[in-house]
Amino acid sequence: MTQHFPAIQVVLPLVSAPLCLLLRNVHLVHTFAVGVAWGCLFVSGSLLKEVLTSGVIKYELGGWAAPWGIEYRVDIANAYVLVIVSTIAAVVLPFGRGARDVTRVRGQEYLFYSAFLLCLTGLLGITITGDAFNVFVFLEISSLSAYTLVAMGQGRRALIAAYAYLVLGTIGGTFLLIGIGFMYEMTGTLNMEDLTARLPPVMGTRTIMVSFAFIVIGTSIKLAVFPLHQWLPNAYTYAPGMVSAFLSATATKVSYYVLVRVLFTLFGVAFVFDTLHLHYLLVPFSLAAMFVGSLAAIHQDDIKRLLAYSSVAQIGYMTLGLSTGTVAGLTGGLVHLFNHALMKGGLFLVVACVGFKVGCNRIDSYAGLGRRMPLTMAAFVVGGLSLIGVPATVGFVSKWYLIAAVLEQGWYLVAFLVLLSSLLAVVYVWRIVEIAYLKPPPEGREIQEAPLSMLLPTWALIGATIYFGFATDLTVGVARAAAEQLFGHGP
Repeated sequence: MTQHFPAIQVVLPLVSAPLCLLLRNVHLVHTFAVGVAWGCLFVSGSLLKEVLTSGVIKYELGGWAAPWGIEYRVDIANAYVLVIVSTIAAVVLPFGRGARDVTRVRGQEYLFYSAFLLCLTGLLGITITGDAFNVFVFLEISSLSAYTLVAMGQGRRALIAAYAYLVLGTIGGTFLLIGIGFMYEMTGTLNMEDLTARLPPVMGTRTIMVSFAFIVIGTSIKLAVFPLHQWLPNAYTYAPGMVSAFLSATATKVSYYVLVRVLFTLFGVAFVFDTLHLHYLLVPFSLAAMFVGSLAAIHQDDIKRLLAYSSVAQIGYMTLGLSTGTVAGLTGGLVHLFNHALMKGGLFLVVACVGFKVGCNRIDSYAGLGRRMPLTMAAFVVGGLSLIGVPATVGFVSKWYLIAAVLEQGWYLVAFLVLLSSLLAVVYVWRIVEIAYLKPPPEGREIQEAPLSMLLPTWALIGATIYFGFATDLTVGVARAAAEQLFGHGP
């Protein structure tokens, strides 16, 4: 059975999603969805272990050999991302039990879990497939279900945010599809491994140049690369709490993986960085994202919007890593991919805990919560320190490798700007800590700690930001092996 794990990784959540519609009962559906998510985590963990010990896994669907048939191809890079996505789903889904903001319509929670599993299907499918057109298909599955999940947030603004997300997401998907179409026109294949062999002879043609531009722009919209990030703040702000945690920790990470796969596997470092000099564009945009995102976060009064703009800044760190065009830089970017998923997923769960007890996400509503909700706010402090990059947290590990990669290139000013942008994170994190611990709670407000069913998933992610701040062998080791493989140095 283990030989079919690549297919099971996608089929399991795909088949389970419609089953949620049949089960209906909220407790039954929730337990079922959690079981599916943990099943996906087991499969992805097994695939990563197999890839690290035995090399690349190729799985031909229906027995049709590639490039004629669709192939799932698992190497270290996508096995690493599969583990990230399934881990976040497995931790976040149990959080929903008892949360009142799961969906805007009571009694229809089964629709929420069905959409959640479809979104998980799309994200896992994008990551595992070795077929370019399948990337688009799974991207649309994940996107359409993500729009639905965002629209399930409380209030009409969730619907507007979902609509804006839909419009921009559709533009991004269309750009990607056009780019893939041009690539197919010039090579006659959609299999990614086959594309790497057929693209070099036609690399200098105008059609391939246009294809590259369409694919990069389409993926960048999905990734929310500055200045194409306009859909992200509202989507994360008005989505249900656990949806914000899930999407912030997975959707943009998978888009980053697609961008990495396109740049380093399909088109190659020589074409992207030596011929097109894409880093001349990516580095300024990455730096702008770090500062614009952080400055915008400082001026927010809604904490979910604050964290959303912080994500724009953090995506800048990831794109800066890949824009160096080196193994060290890509390693830093991939490490930050994992670390940011833990940090931001945990912080959004903290906000969901507070929202559940306080009923508001405004920063001034956090007054006195340091004493009223000590465990929840302690989780925020740890997550915030990691976001800043304080030693003994994963945020420090990421920035260490990114700065080392930048210095290796001789980009001393860029390294200084990375450090300077981290100071901006101190400002917006401290602003919340100050209100929570140094301001008294409003008179007459009695707030108690969040329930254990919410605290356990929250601390699972926040605790991991400390654990992997010390135990870096797994994250950095796998990320470096993935980067070397993407550069063609690995097995």
